[in-house]
Amino acid sequence: MIDIRLKVFCCVAANLSFTKASQELFISQPAISKHIQELEKEYDVRLFDRMGNRIQLTREGLLLLGHAERILRGYQKMDYEMKALQQRMVGELRIGASTTISQYVMPEIIAAFRKQFPYVKITMLSGNSREVEAALVNGRVDIGMVEGTVRQPELKYTPFMADRLVAIVNAKSTLAKNQTITVEQLKKIPVVFREFGSGTLDVIQQALQKEGVGFSDLNIEMNFGTTEGIKHYVEHSDCMGIVSIRSVDKEIYANLFKVIDIEGMHIERELMLVEKRGEASGVLKKLRLFITKNYKV
Repeated sequence: MIDIRLKVFCCVAANLSFTKASQELFISQPAISKHIQELEKEYDVRLFDRMGNRIQLTREGLLLLGHAERILRGYQKMDYEMKALQQRMVGELRIGASTTISQYVMPEIIAAFRKQFPYVKITMLSGNSREVEAALVNGRVDIGMVEGTVRQPELKYTPFMADRLVAIVNAKSTLAKNQTITVEQLKKIPVVFREFGSGTLDVIQQALQKEGVGFSDLNIEMNFGTTEGIKHYVEHSDCMGIVSIRSVDKEIYANLFKVIDIEGMHIERELMLVEKRGEASGVLKKLRLFITKNYKV
């Protein structure tokens, strides 16, 4: 029953892009434009100012956005409560997860959740921790999962799973002869890290700072936007990467990678649920309870 035009409008407003809204909603860009034009015609207003390749909301667009978001929330609540009369959980969840979590943690969780609630539709947005938090603030996702140590004051963080970062090398590289290295030795080894804005990089930076080491002291060869990029690079080089143990357990078992201990550095972290402040309801509340009950730190 949801008015698709309002859903499209909110998605374009959140992304400030017709193209990104098209990709996110799996609707053609001409169809996106048609829905916006219909709204503009119905209310005889211009909702977006077009400035070359960029758009921004007009004053009328901002007014409509406030109403549209309240209406869509009302639709979701109505759908949830009506279907609850039949003991059938129905709804839609938009989850944002940092790259490591989206690749190595969430697939298992979502599969288990949908076995219990098969009528819940779930979409996933993946990015680094900063991007996930921004998507949550902007209303593009309903809940996020991040791995960093930086906290945004307007958001609420809840730990749901423990994780450990390990230093890996190609099992056939010259570095693999070491079982353990010192922090001083680490400074001379070519290393590859995640990109700035990554929660993984935040955790590594804090662990290094405790040892009196900054990134400028290291021989950083490259930064990658994904853990898989680091893994593939390490596989074909004499470099070291620092990644979640969850991302390399199969490769370690297959003797493709070897874990090298760094003396004095044991990099533990908590994976966090991140939400807007306030009480969760409907299917969002069900997902939150499902995760915190079944995947404890």
